[in-house]
Amino acid sequence: MAVVETELQKPYVIGLDLGGTNSVFGIVDARGDIKATTAIKTQGYKTVEEYVDACVAALQPIIDTVGGIEKIKAMGIGAPNGNFYTGAIEYAPNLPWAHDCVVPLAKMFSERLKDLPVALTNDANAAALGEMTYGAARGMKNFIEITLGTGVGSGIVINGQMVYGSDGFAGELGHVTMVRGEEGRVCGCGRKGCLEAYCSATGVARTARQFLQDSSEESLLRQYKPKDITSLEVSLAAAKGDKLAKRVYDFTGKMLGEACADFTTFCSPEAYVFFGGLTKAGDLLMKPLIEAYNNHVMPIFKGKAKFLVSTLDGSSAAVLGASAVGWDM
Repeated sequence: MAVVETELQKPYVIGLDLGGTNSVFGIVDARGDIKATTAIKTQGYKTVEEYVDACVAALQPIIDTVGGIEKIKAMGIGAPNGNFYTGAIEYAPNLPWAHDCVVPLAKMFSERLKDLPVALTNDANAAALGEMTYGAARGMKNFIEITLGTGVGSGIVINGQMVYGSDGFAGELGHVTMVRGEEGRVCGCGRKGCLEAYCSATGVARTARQFLQDSSEESLLRQYKPKDITSLEVSLAAAKGDKLAKRVYDFTGKMLGEACADFTTFCSPEAYVFFGGLTKAGDLLMKPLIEAYNNHVMPIFKGKAKFLVSTLDGSSAAVLGASAVGWDM
């Protein structure tokens, strides 16, 4: 009874989607309804202390709209290079106040918000928790969330628990090596041949530029300067039947499907849930992905995993994911 009473007294959590450009806050109830939002620019603060001060100042008005901090159960943060075990952001290259140090962000927010419980994890893990709490993976205990954006992120849930590993950074499936040797593309992590270098939105654009350079095939993409081609242009061209653009998605989906076939041998997920801008390509990506998966997965696993696209609204998904970290405390 005491637990139920506590939940009724504290019916909300705060979710913070901490991105390299913007920090977006939402106050969320247990059904996943966002009751109030606010945002600040992540950049422009010399120190993390200044950043937290600005966040707390922005938060206070929306906390007041739901009845004050006494109505808030916890706060969850999804952030680049976030470590769930320590509650710290560690050497995040795109955060000016955290790119060369370890920042105990969860502790700092807790101290400023009257000892409110605060949990932090990386953005891809937050997305997976959001999917399990509110989205396509609701009710599932074994699945892999793969985020296809500027990079390739992943969150792995096994037996209902997020996989963090010994140091808090497990589950970086975007940095599995797919092409070995000198032929492998240089990845943002500094290594060569990572899945992210091929199957992210930036990877799709790189593949398109490579295909254009390596052939004289006619393509709608030739109207653009190579540096101006993004995954959006490739998707639009492919939707119009452009053969070269469709080959780009065939190549991307095939590699991603082969990678998933390997991931399955590790944890036999019930489903793969895909999230991010690249999923808007629909069957252009998913059809070759599923076909490659079926061609390469071990026979014992064939036909078992579902392939789903996130049901969470893109504009609010990151905040919902971060809020799920708070509910999970």
